[in-house]
Amino acid sequence: MSSAKINGIDLHYETTGEGAPILFIHGLGSSARDWEMQTPFFSKHYRVISFDLRGHGQSQKPPGPYSMPLFAKDTADLIRLLGAAPVHVVGISLGGMIAFQLAVDHPELIKSLVIVNAGSEVVVRTMKDRWNVFLRFAIVRLLGMRKMGEVLSKRLFVKEEQASLREVFVERWSENDPRAYADTLRAIVGWNITDRIHKIDLPTLILAADGDYTPVSDKEKIVSNMPQARLVVIQDSRHALPVERPNEFNDVVMSFLAKHS
Repeated sequence: MSSAKINGIDLHYETTGEGAPILFIHGLGSSARDWEMQTPFFSKHYRVISFDLRGHGQSQKPPGPYSMPLFAKDTADLIRLLGAAPVHVVGISLGGMIAFQLAVDHPELIKSLVIVNAGSEVVVRTMKDRWNVFLRFAIVRLLGMRKMGEVLSKRLFVKEEQASLREVFVERWSENDPRAYADTLRAIVGWNITDRIHKIDLPTLILAADGDYTPVSDKEKIVSNMPQARLVVIQDSRHALPVERPNEFNDVVMSFLAKHS
């Protein structure tokens, strides 16, 4: 991977292939390695760019506070540095939220959006919401990142034949810096741009797993409020869709990009 000085920190990124640029944004507690099943496929036709968010992977992990606009600014400045605008943006989970934030803050940099298993807000409204947030912080603080990875792996990869995916996930998750993870989680909780998504007038694919953390109905509401959005649901899949079902994911995204390149 290469390194670029962005907003005072080193962000690690890599580019592969030639053609119209696609930027992949990973999820919370992950890294550009999230996209190892996409890069070889898409780089045959596109210039694929992936990077580690601040606080993740090989990028620097400065003390917080972090924020969603800050993550979006890092991303925007990397796009400009690489001369990649306008770029197709594909983001999963936290990466999808950052893509939404990028689209409202810097729409001129984007050609199209693919939002994977992500919403336009993370607002704590119920006691269940509060408990889930508390549990994440508590597990990391008291039991460590490996335990958090073990808990999540069983929710992401539920089938017996996915044991190897669970093992890889836990090993990678255990590499996270606990403080940077907590700073990122604080940036997510309370974030909300739902009242602005109707202004995102870009070709948008909302890609959802039927077994994601949040119901498909939440994604349907997002699509109904965006002028150029459409929803595709992949059955028998969960939150880590690009890893769990890479062939279906790649085909759906490629078909969408072919219409907007």
